This record gives sequence, C-alpha cells and structure tokens, in this order.
Amino acid sequence: MKPAQLAQLAFVFLAAFAVYSFVSMARDGERRRVCSPLCAMRPNYAERNRLAPTFQLPNLQGQMRRLNDYQGRVVILNFWTKTCRPCLEEMPSLADLGKLIQNRRDVVLVTITTDESADDAKGTLRSVLGGPAPFEVLIDPDAKVVTGKFGTKLFPETWFIDRQGVVRARIDGARDWSGAMPLEFAETLEGPASCPIAFVSGRPSGDFASLCDDSAG
Repeated sequence: MKPAQLAQLAFVFLAAFAVYSFVSMARDGERRRVCSPLCAMRPNYAERNRLAPTFQLPNLQGQMRRLNDYQGRVVILNFWTKTCRPCLEEMPSLADLGKLIQNRRDVVLVTITTDESADDAKGTLRSVLGGPAPFEVLIDPDAKVVTGKFGTKLFPETWFIDRQGVVRARIDGARDWSGAMPLEFAETLEGPASCPIAFVSGRPSGDFASLCDDSAG
C-alpha cells in the first residue's frame, strides 16, 4: 500500500475516532445532566416499573379529583396528616414549591391528608401556613388511598409520577422542598431522555450508579 493511501486511511481512522469520542463525551455529559437532580434528591425508591394506582378523592372545596385529571403532567404527590410533626415542619417549604409551580402546565403539586375533614385540614393549613395552601389538597380520612393503594404508613411521604402515570421515585420523610432540585428532577421526567439509575432502599443501583458517587464528590 502506498504511503499516500496509508496516510488517507490513518486520517479516516482518526476522524472516525474523534467523532466517536465526541459523541461518547456528549452522551456522557447529557447522562450526567439528567441524573444530577436524581442523585441530589437521593430518593428511597426510583424505578419505572410501577403504574401509580388510580384513585378518586374530594378536595377542600368538595370537588372530586382523580389521578387521571392530572395526566399529561408530572405529579408530585405528598401524603401528610396533622398529627405528624415532620409533615408540619416541611409544609412551609412544600408551599414554596407550590408557589413556584402553581402557574405551570407541566408539573403539579398535589397533597393528600388523612385528617378527618376538609375543615380540619383547612385549620391545620391556616395554623402552619397562615392561609390557604398554594397546592391541591385532597381528603382521605380513612386512608383508603394513602395506605390501601399506596401502602404508606409513615408520614410524610412524597411520590413523583411521570406524565404517563408511572411512579418514578418515592421519598420517605421530610425534606426541604424550597430548593431548585425537586423541580429540576420533575422536569427530567418530562422528556424522552431520562436517568438510567435506579434507587433501592435509598442506594443507587444499575450500570451508571457511580454517577451519583461522582456528583456527590
């Protein structure tokens, strides 16, 4: 083979390698971007193998609401009750999140309380927030949905449900919801690109679990 041909082949190889390296770096960068909010949130559970159970409950105005009413939007679903101190402690930051997204059409914050009645829940919200809540509040006094369908026994608990009604994450216990990460995580559930990392018992798993270790560092 002539030197000119060898040089041409070397150029083609180097060009192909450069393109491959660029694509790989771009894909890795996008994966890190998409996974960053999930890694920061550190949910107790994260997967995509469970459909959220359907339910119907009244809101504070007595209107019936179904989970399907929010289809096409990412649903942040929080469970609370007035006898749960951590629930009340996280409520102001949850209200901050509610104010941030209340005019958005792609993400919605819905809470379900097991308080005895709408009046009871309104009183709790007034006491904690000083006024009405900037998010939807549904009433489940018998816990038929909270415990019967979602299996929740300890409060607070927060679920992230994507636009197709698939449960993508569950967070146990109180959190500070006033930061940017909850909304950024919700936004990653909207598009076709999503993080391939799963969380089991609060620990990342899967082929790309090390990305969470990298982001922590």
